[in-house]
Amino acid sequence: MFIDECVIKVKAGDGGRGCVSFRREKYEPWGGPNGGDGGKGGDVILIGDHDTNHLIDYKYKPHWNAERGENGQGKDCHGREGKPAVLRMPLGTIVINDETGDNVAEITEHGQHIVLCAGGNGGWGNPHFKTSTNRAPRNANPGHPGEIGNFRLVLKSIADIGLVGFPNAGKSSLTRKITKARPKAAAYPFTTLHPQIGVIEFPETYDRLLLADVPGLIEGASENRGLGHRFLRHIERCTLLMFLLDMAGADDRDPREDYATLLAELKAYDPKLLKKPRVVVANKVDLPAAKKNLTAFKKKYKVDILKISCLEGTGLEELKTALRTRVIAHGGKPHVMSRPRLST
Repeated sequence: MFIDECVIKVKAGDGGRGCVSFRREKYEPWGGPNGGDGGKGGDVILIGDHDTNHLIDYKYKPHWNAERGENGQGKDCHGREGKPAVLRMPLGTIVINDETGDNVAEITEHGQHIVLCAGGNGGWGNPHFKTSTNRAPRNANPGHPGEIGNFRLVLKSIADIGLVGFPNAGKSSLTRKITKARPKAAAYPFTTLHPQIGVIEFPETYDRLLLADVPGLIEGASENRGLGHRFLRHIERCTLLMFLLDMAGADDRDPREDYATLLAELKAYDPKLLKKPRVVVANKVDLPAAKKNLTAFKKKYKVDILKISCLEGTGLEELKTALRTRVIAHGGKPHVMSRPRLST
C-alpha cells in the first residue's frame, strides 16, 4: 500500500535529574559536593533517505519517542545522553505543524538532517550550587522536558520525470517496459490507484533516472475530483513532464482534446507546471486509427512527438535516450549507479 500523507506524534526525551551527593572517603568524612549532572534527552531527528518512497511506516506507527537522559550519580558521574529517535523520510516530504498549519521542514536531499524536536537539557548536580557561603548545597535541578508536537507528513514525490495522461493511456504498461517497477496493468481505467516510482537504468553510462507514474488524470482534477490533488502534487518537483497520449483514440476519445484537457488541468492547479519542459509521447501507434489521429494532432499542435507502442515494444529505447538527453539539457542530473566490482 502506498501512503503519501499521515500524522505523527513525537516527543523528545526529557533531561535526566541532577544528583545531590558528597565526597566521603576514609580520611575525609566531610568532602565537598560531587553530584553528577543529568544527561540530555534524545532528539527526534528526520533524515532524508533516497531508498524510501512512502510513509507507510509512520501510518501504522504514529507515536515516536526519544529516550530520556540518564540521571546523574555520585562521584561526579554524569548521566548518559538519551538515544535519539531517528525517522528516515522519503525525499519530497513536507513536515507541517498539525496544530498551526505552518511548514516546519522540507526533505529534499539524501542525508539531510533536521532536528524536529529537541531533547531537554539535563539538570545540574549540586556542585553547581556551591558558593563561598554555602559549601555543602543540598539542591540539584530536575531535567528539562523534551519538546513534543503533532506533525502532518505530506509526500510530494521527487522524480526526474513525471508521467501524466488519461486513464488507460498506457502509463502503467510503459512504466513496466522501461523501468523495474511493476505497477498493475489492465485494460480498464484507474488500474493505478497509487503513485509508483520507477527507475530507468542506463548501463552504458552507469546512471539512472527516476520516473513517477501517477494515477490517471481526469477532467476536474484541479478541483480535487477523482484523485485530484493527491495526484497532482507528485509532479510538482519533476524536472520533465512526459505527456502520454492514446493515439489510437480508444473509447471514441480524441487525442487533441485529451492533450488540451491535460494542459488546462495542470494550469488550473498550478500555472508553473506549464513552464516545465515537456515531451509528448504517442502510444499505440501500431493500431490502424493512430496514423489518422497523429496527422490531425500534428496539424493542431506544433510539438515534437515520440512514437511508441508498448504492446510491440517499438520506440522504447529511443524514448529512454530522449528522456535522458532532455533531463540533462534542462538542468537535471542523472543519479549515479553503483559500478560492479572487478574481481582480482
